[in-house]
Amino acid sequence: MPALMTPCGEDGSPDFDALVRKGRALVDAGMSGLIYCGSMGDWPLLTYGERMMGVERLVEAGLPVIVGTGAQSTKQAVELAAHAKAVGAKGLMMIPRLLSRVSAQPAQFGHFDAVLEAAEDLPSVIYNSPYYGFETRADLFFQLRVRHSHLVGFKEFGGAAALSYAAEHITGQSADLSLMVGVDTMVFHGFVNCGAQGAITGIGNVLPNEVLEFVALCERAAAGDATARSAAVEYEAALMALSRFDEGADLVLYYKFLLELRGEAEYRRHFNATDLLSPSQKHYARSQLDLFDAWRRTWKGPAATSRAAALEPAT
Repeated sequence: MPALMTPCGEDGSPDFDALVRKGRALVDAGMSGLIYCGSMGDWPLLTYGERMMGVERLVEAGLPVIVGTGAQSTKQAVELAAHAKAVGAKGLMMIPRLLSRVSAQPAQFGHFDAVLEAAEDLPSVIYNSPYYGFETRADLFFQLRVRHSHLVGFKEFGGAAALSYAAEHITGQSADLSLMVGVDTMVFHGFVNCGAQGAITGIGNVLPNEVLEFVALCERAAAGDATARSAAVEYEAALMALSRFDEGADLVLYYKFLLELRGEAEYRRHFNATDLLSPSQKHYARSQLDLFDAWRRTWKGPAATSRAAALEPAT
């Protein structure tokens, strides 16, 4: 599932028509859902009304939307969750309480509990990331799940050790819990070593077909296909420079620039006009995209090289 970015119009307001067009193109490419208003969606730079309007427009277009509830207060997160349920979103992605009592587990329990209660029965995942200053561990997760059975998954943005912890102590405890890989650099490890069932992707906005091809190979590798495993390792290496943009503070700037290189001019602006890549950063991003494209054109892949073949179930 791609984490959608919010296109910025010439007047500095969100371009919701372009947002819907992009969401439709990604779903048509084969993505199973869309994440809207996570950090990739520039949620701190939008008003709450703008965020809600973006959700409404995507839902009205018939697109499957998972709504980010990041907010400066629990009250605002609750309002976003209730709105998502009311308009017909498919799920929630919840981050911890921010800025106030971040390290206090009782405060974080209260925050998650209130958000989950506001959208009872709407499938929800907790998004864990070292950047939020609080690490959701198994004890807190299962305290919440006792109260809210619609807490169905865990998105992990951390590295290999964090993903392994989530698989061993959280999602591995029940067959109805899903582990989502939250960062593009950990897709292979997440699927093959941790049993992940999905990935939330940044580079997938730019290379949706290629990311779907890569994930399909990882799924086959996780089922024991040695040929697919070797191909997935090679694919991961080819994507790595572009995937690493997902780990940095300039991720939105990089991925919007790459979309601009792909001809999607609606992504050339930013909500803060001074948020710009340097000429050197642009050169690097362009050269890495060109390098990946050249590799993909000449890559032989496994015995079956087509994406359709790669997507066939493993035997």
